[in-house]
Amino acid sequence: MMSKFMDWIDARFPATKMWEEHLSKYYAPKNFNFLYFFGSLALLVLVNQILTGLWLTMSFEPSAAGAFASVEYIMRDVEYGWIIRYLHSTGASAFFIVVYLHMFRGLLYGSYQKPRELVWIFGMLIYLALMAEAFMGYLLPWGQMSYWGAQVIISLFGAIPVIGEDLTQWIRGDYLISGITLNRFFALHVIALPIVLLGLVVMHILALHEVGSNNPQGVDIKKVKDENGKPLDGIPFHPYYSVKDIVGVVVFLFVFCGIVFFFPEMGGYFLEKPNFEVANAFKTPDHIAPVWYFTPFYAILRAVPDKLLGVIAMGGAIAMLFILPWLDRSPVKSMRYKGLLSKIALIAFCISFVILGVLGVLAPTPERTLVSRICTVIYFAYFILMPIYTSLEKTKPVPERVAG
Repeated sequence: MMSKFMDWIDARFPATKMWEEHLSKYYAPKNFNFLYFFGSLALLVLVNQILTGLWLTMSFEPSAAGAFASVEYIMRDVEYGWIIRYLHSTGASAFFIVVYLHMFRGLLYGSYQKPRELVWIFGMLIYLALMAEAFMGYLLPWGQMSYWGAQVIISLFGAIPVIGEDLTQWIRGDYLISGITLNRFFALHVIALPIVLLGLVVMHILALHEVGSNNPQGVDIKKVKDENGKPLDGIPFHPYYSVKDIVGVVVFLFVFCGIVFFFPEMGGYFLEKPNFEVANAFKTPDHIAPVWYFTPFYAILRAVPDKLLGVIAMGGAIAMLFILPWLDRSPVKSMRYKGLLSKIALIAFCISFVILGVLGVLAPTPERTLVSRICTVIYFAYFILMPIYTSLEKTKPVPERVAG
């Protein structure tokens, strides 16, 4: 009966074909390591954000008068509302953690190189949409840091010559951040951007499965096949990796739930202390900083003395990620076989990015500004000098077959 039912479905919808192409008959390299967990974990967190966000919208009031009170109502009076809110707020930070680790794995193993340029571009578009989604959602609790953080970030658009002031007013929908801004950010956060995110995730996966997954050695598994056309160095994604991913999911959920139940504020990094006060246009917080996952770019912005040049530097820091596939001239993909210069450059880049993230949270001082400028130079040097050091360095020979 089930077979007949599936035949009926397949005659009208390619369910079995999709299952085979993307799971049971999709061959992935057999040497994946733990760094390959983060792609599936990002998908898990996306589902968490959509489901918890759906439940939160049922009790949230997107207005300047009622937003903060409705969050308090969710936390205190809605049954299990507190855990839904904490799952969503912790999920926002978890999303960026797994995405940053996913991107690091791409940098480490050259997952952006030919023929996976489009996979990388879709990934960067997801990252950009995720930043927009997080920024829109950040205003919704209508707390002090939400209000003033949005005020600072939106005002940056005013530095753009000619159209800056009009663009800033258009984004706000008013002369100041008000209920109109909150309402339009709510619409974008709940409807428009999730649709864009889901579409980009589908395209990211389709592009990946079209060219095949990379692996820690950077070996193309499609080169060596058996008589049936199956890669000798590959294994079906299901059940091998789908089951293996469950291990990563279980470990992740232990950590994630531990934070949700015991450290949901994470010392003020996941939920800032000023956000427990209702937004007040006449009371500025002692120190205004965006939430932690934006702080590396905020530190780059502050490192540049001129406002317009700072905005350009901040935008350029993100734009550099998009052109990365065309900057790397190395004949090998994996960092295992690249030269010493590439390894030093990646280590320096990662350290500078983390330092910028820390400095972006802290109040600026002359010493911190100097360190920010040094790290900003290192950040851009990683990309700008990449065509040079990847061309000059000596690389190790890549094996013909996947080892281990």
